[in-house]
Amino acid sequence: MFILKTSNSISQIARLRSPEFRQTGPNCTLSFWYYNYGESVGAAELQLLVDGVKRPTVLWRTYFGEGSQWLKAVIQLGRLPHAFQFSLDKISLGIYEGVSAIDDIRFENCALPPPALSCEGPNRFWCRDTKACIDNLLICDLLDDCGDGSDEDSCDPDLQCNFENGLCNWEQDVQDDFDWIRIRGPTPTVNTGPLKDHTTGTARGHYLYLESSEPRHFRDKAVLLSPLFNPSENGTCAFRFHYHMFGKQVYRLSVFQRSVSNTKGWLLWYKIGNQENRWLRQTLFIRSSKPFQILVEGTVGDGFTGDIGLDDVSFLGCTLYNGKRNLPTISTTTSGTSAPATLPMNNCTEQEFVCRASGHCIQMIQKCDFKPDCSDKSDESACVMEVCDFEDKNLCGWHQPALEQMSGTYSVHITKTFMWQLGRGANRYPQQGHCPLTDHTTGTEEGWYLFADSSNGEFGNTADIATPVISLTGPRCKIIFWNHMNGSTIGSLEVLYKSSNKTSKLWTQSGSQGPQWNRAEVFLGVRSDFQIIFRAKRGVSYMGDVAVDDITFEDCSPLLISDKPCTSEEFMCANKYCIPKNNLCDFVNDCEDNSDESPRI
Repeated sequence: MFILKTSNSISQIARLRSPEFRQTGPNCTLSFWYYNYGESVGAAELQLLVDGVKRPTVLWRTYFGEGSQWLKAVIQLGRLPHAFQFSLDKISLGIYEGVSAIDDIRFENCALPPPALSCEGPNRFWCRDTKACIDNLLICDLLDDCGDGSDEDSCDPDLQCNFENGLCNWEQDVQDDFDWIRIRGPTPTVNTGPLKDHTTGTARGHYLYLESSEPRHFRDKAVLLSPLFNPSENGTCAFRFHYHMFGKQVYRLSVFQRSVSNTKGWLLWYKIGNQENRWLRQTLFIRSSKPFQILVEGTVGDGFTGDIGLDDVSFLGCTLYNGKRNLPTISTTTSGTSAPATLPMNNCTEQEFVCRASGHCIQMIQKCDFKPDCSDKSDESACVMEVCDFEDKNLCGWHQPALEQMSGTYSVHITKTFMWQLGRGANRYPQQGHCPLTDHTTGTEEGWYLFADSSNGEFGNTADIATPVISLTGPRCKIIFWNHMNGSTIGSLEVLYKSSNKTSKLWTQSGSQGPQWNRAEVFLGVRSDFQIIFRAKRGVSYMGDVAVDDITFEDCSPLLISDKPCTSEEFMCANKYCIPKNNLCDFVNDCEDNSDESPRI
């Protein structure tokens, strides 16, 4: 079909109207090929006309000539439960010189699911009237997947929100840069953001969006907070939502889970960049042994064509946390844990450590020396762990001093800071080409690792993560870790030794090391009252995350003094330790008092 010019009158309209359709299924798409060529060819648009709705919904537009070529348009229709028609309109406001044409109109996946003779299995739902058999995850997601509405019956309204009547029980974060905006129809800027909501599929429905135009700046963040939920324990708790990321300068949408109110929590998922003009569905499975909250964070890109949409958020298998709105706040000390309120009766001095279970006294230098001296191992409980693989989303005693100096609050400054955080391959965006797609421990996308996120901060910024103070180590002590440094603008990774106010460099590596995990080993030997620090330095752009996994302190417990005399194959140190004679004069302080390296021997 092409437009034939019949007169020179102003405001000519060429309108092609479709037959009337009764309804569509949830995955329905419409595609066609169009041709729009000429200096004065003008604009065209496809409108959706729904019975009972006065305002038409614009589904697609072309504004000017796009060359002498056929181009394909793909339009997401989704679930439309009411009768509707399409109208393809071409309006000439003055001189019309050009060619406009349309061909090969195709509807795909537009039928409702067919009826089934049976619907067995724990993860299936049998629709009441249509007898369709659908996935359990489609229950109570604010979308009529059955065609009879039975999958949306008896749903808890507190666990879902389509934003038609406000934010429901979600809240805007007061400590971010700006707020999500509730809107209907297209966003104000052309060629970015949705044209319609996801719930109704029309310009009548509401959704939330992130406005990227002035006065917004690159990396400004808008955060939406869910209500609080009870621990999921071993049960299945799912968070479903629909997002829209269309525009040349769309940046990032992230989802975090937290159990402490003044932190950002850990990253569950994120997406970066233009995902085309369509609503996409995402399901995240949540496990938590503590009450938790979900944060949805949108980040502004480097320009005004970066609007992001959010709609139809829902939870399945989750229960609200007693109607309260407060999570505990974080308590930070140098060890990352707080001391107990009371200690058992004891006769220990201030220079001694009190074992929590027994009240037994040990020397302070025996605390955090990789050797438990208390029966309950309390002398090693607030220390760095010998082995850390981050799989329990646990930092194993490592902490970030710079964040603690910011009072531990989740603020605008912290969210924009170049810092270490936990992540995993399933949450990263593979098209970036520089992030670890798997961890080192499990070799899967589900495994966790520690990484310094270079999408925050500026060139030359550093991020430190440190151990609590280590009292004493043995002569063979070394730290082994795996690192991932891949990307065109990788900075550097350093291992530092800090004692009192002096810091020295033990190991360093700069630049891209390839798309794999690499092993590193750093010898420590005998040291006392010190900390180990991993320092990442940011490169010139975001294409350079540094990651670390499987950190091990090997052979680090101090030597034991034996009551037995040294053998003929051993040397007795001045402090009564016994070491192999092969260790004499090897430039290593095996005795801890350097007597094996003394020139008098």
